[in-house]
Amino acid sequence: MSLPSYQELIPTVLRTLEAHDEAGMDEMESLAMQEFSLSDVEREALLPSGQQRVLRNRVGWAKWHLEDTGLVETIRRGRYRLTTKGRFALTDPQGAIAEVMGRRKERLQANRAAGAGAVDAMPQVALADATPEESIERAHQSIQQELAHQLLASIQSASPRFFEQLVVKLLLKMGYGGSRQEAGEAVGRSGDGGIDGIINEDRLGLDAIYLQAKRWEGSVGEGPIRDFKGALDARGAQKGVFITTSTFTPAAKDAARNSRSYRIVLIDGARLADLMIEHDLGVSVVATYQLKRIDSDFFADQ
Repeated sequence: MSLPSYQELIPTVLRTLEAHDEAGMDEMESLAMQEFSLSDVEREALLPSGQQRVLRNRVGWAKWHLEDTGLVETIRRGRYRLTTKGRFALTDPQGAIAEVMGRRKERLQANRAAGAGAVDAMPQVALADATPEESIERAHQSIQQELAHQLLASIQSASPRFFEQLVVKLLLKMGYGGSRQEAGEAVGRSGDGGIDGIINEDRLGLDAIYLQAKRWEGSVGEGPIRDFKGALDARGAQKGVFITTSTFTPAAKDAARNSRSYRIVLIDGARLADLMIEHDLGVSVVATYQLKRIDSDFFADQ
């Protein structure tokens, strides 16, 4: 038989976690093997890249979508359990699939809206009429958008301290402070004066970038930007970076621009995810593909 899709594996993941206080990918795969009567050959089938097993990949996507829908939660690295909502979903597995797919549809629509500029730059042709290169580009774009959403969801579920450390690591990854890991410090704590991190661009700390990190659900307004400006004034700073997992209102952007004595750069959630992907922070390469075409010059003299 063919391998189950990740949608078909959603009830399997739920039942695995029902049978254990916590479980990992191995337990989920084992139950999938039983429920779908898969052979060892089917279990070992690889993706075209040869870098990962198909079953592992699909179980992982089923698990992640359940997390994204609030039915499953991570309790520590590689270990998961059902949420209260997830336990209720056990009584209606098909309803759980419908909820997951509905959530995915909403997210894809949001991603398309957020990336409308990039999409519009490509010729709009029917999938059947698309060239192989166009199909690959669109598939890559879709994967990148999905990955960006996963990154932001993971940040939202982490602790505030983790986010503060993350933004410092990101600036260091981007080359600020040189190659010195000690150039960055997360300082967010009670009485920090509105500063969550500092990047020292020189060894003596004469030139520094001050960071503010906010995990918000709604848009960041003008007020937090004014507070950040006050914190920069108090330190005699010239450079500031305000990073959020959400978005900035037009008033917030205007407040950041209207600064004569220092410069404030705003990084919203979409840009944050893009930068993390670009600089390999919190992500890893699972496959690399090379797109080749015929070398017409090679055959020119034939």
